[in-house]
This record gives sequence, structure tokens and C-alpha cells, in this order.
Amino acid sequence: MVAATARLRAAGVPDPARDARVLLAHAAQVDAARVTLIAPEDIAPDIAARYDHLIALRAVRVPVSHLIGEREFYGRRFKISADVLDPRPETETLVEAALSEDFERVLDLGTGSGCLLVTLLAERVDATGMGVDLSEAACLQASTNVVLHNVEARAQIMQGDWFAPAEGRFDLIVANPPYLSAFEMEEASPELREHEPRMALTDEGDGLSAYRTIADEAGSYLTANGRVLCEIGWQQGAEVRSIFERSGWGTVDVLPDLDGRNRVILARNPA
Repeated sequence: MVAATARLRAAGVPDPARDARVLLAHAAQVDAARVTLIAPEDIAPDIAARYDHLIALRAVRVPVSHLIGEREFYGRRFKISADVLDPRPETETLVEAALSEDFERVLDLGTGSGCLLVTLLAERVDATGMGVDLSEAACLQASTNVVLHNVEARAQIMQGDWFAPAEGRFDLIVANPPYLSAFEMEEASPELREHEPRMALTDEGDGLSAYRTIADEAGSYLTANGRVLCEIGWQQGAEVRSIFERSGWGTVDVLPDLDGRNRVILARNPA
């Protein structure tokens, strides 16, 4: 594992020791906590070959979640592929905000892996919801996670562009839309730029077009006391708040993540 860590460090991988440990655990099919108990002489040739292959892929910046096929989010393991955005800890800020109030029906726009929809339904056992994504592959991945976490009786996954497949009204609308600008995309890490679905990361413009769509259309799909929660880039708080206010939303708040950075827009009372 020492040589693997050095290889990843030389490739510029952040936290190479952690990744080397996780990948060894995956190759050996043991819990990551037990990796330090595995002596080099105990590693079978087939495990060593599998591990070397994983390290080679990580060295060219393939995300760990893609290599092991899953990622933890809000205490649950989600199946992940290159077809969906890798769930990230900062998105849990949106989950916490959503769970701070009751809801019976939720709409998840750009559902991707389904991590938001599945988590919210798993935490609220009487709620129902719909996840929408333009990507057919993402819809299939979300459906897998819906079944994996036993919420299929309460969840519907639909392919479509934003609100197009949605019918009726929802108490809660959530979204983690593509918010990187075209310029920011070019400056992003290789893990993002080369291995995650581009359409989930950037609108190929200023990074704000999804918020304009949501601000303009979400009011028609909300119940009287409904709310919208959108993840934002940490420098976008003022701009996204302005977009919602210009669209006539009566209450617009910017919520911070655990690091104190702007992370979520909460909007209520549309025009």
C-alpha cells in the first residue's frame, strides 16, 4: 500500500493514502477498517493484480466511486457510475434543510443517482416523490437506487427536461443543478472534467440558467405552503437570490454549509 500511495501522490491525487486504502479494501473484498491488518505477504496474486489495476486507473484520476461502484451519502450507500454526478458531502446541507420541515410529496429535478429523492423518502416514510432527469442512463441509475433502498412503492423516476414530466403539486421541490460556468468547467479537477457527466456539471454558459428555469416555473408546481431548495456554488448566493427575487418569490434565503459557505437557496411564496 505504501508504493500505491506514492504512485497516487505522484499523480497529484488528493489524499492518496485514503484512496489507496479504500481501493485495497475493495480489491480484497474486506472492510476498509481491516486493511491495516493485511500484511503484504498475505495478498494473493489475483488481489494484487486487481489492486494494481485499480491504482493505475485512480492515477489517471478516475474517481474512487466509479472504481468501486458506490458512494456513501447521508449514511446510505448509493450505486454510482460515470452516468451520474458523484454525491458529495456538501449536498447533505440541502437534505438537512429539507428535513427541517414536513412534506408529503417531493419533486427532485435532475435526480441523477437519485440520492436526494431516495434519502428524503427514506427519512420520511409517509412521503411520496418523483425524480426527473434528461438522461436515460441517469434515470436507470436512480431507479436502481430506488429499489436498493426499498422506496420503489413511493418513488417515480421520469425522463424529461426539468418540469416537463411533472404533474400536480408538490410540498417540496429540490435540485442540485449544473452550476459550473463554462470557464469554471475548464478549471475543474480531472475527476470532474474528464469522468463525470458534463451535462450534470455545467450549462455551458454562466452556470445560472437552471436557476432561471426553476425560478420561473416552480411556482406552478408548488402547494400553497411549498418551498424550493437548490444547491448552489459557494460564490453564487447573491446572484441566485436575485434571480428568484426578480421572478417574484416573496421569501428567498441563502443557507450555509458546515464550512460556512453559501450552499443552498431556499425560496417560498412565488408570485
